[in-house]
Amino acid sequence: MSAMEFREPVTIFVGLGFPFDVESVLDAYRVLTDWVGARDWSHTMALNSCLDAINGIATAEAAREQFEAFAGARGIVAAEAIQATVARAAKDWVAA
Repeated sequence: MSAMEFREPVTIFVGLGFPFDVESVLDAYRVLTDWVGARDWSHTMALNSCLDAINGIATAEAAREQFEAFAGARGIVAAEAIQATVARAAKDWVAA
């Protein structure tokens, strides 16, 4: 495992809901620079953390934590998004 790889990937949904494993600082950096949604403080923090890791100022795990916080704020972390969808479907089914 290189210094730029995450210990554990962050699986997010991209595009039309396709899962993508973000496995490294460079993967996270690409996602963040390609991001077309709102760029708030969580985006800025994650992007800066990735740049710090690329420049050897921070660790890959610090960048991963910030990226996961950004993805969580956007609702694109695969496991969390699936749980939210199931909960909404169950609520709708019970209410019907």
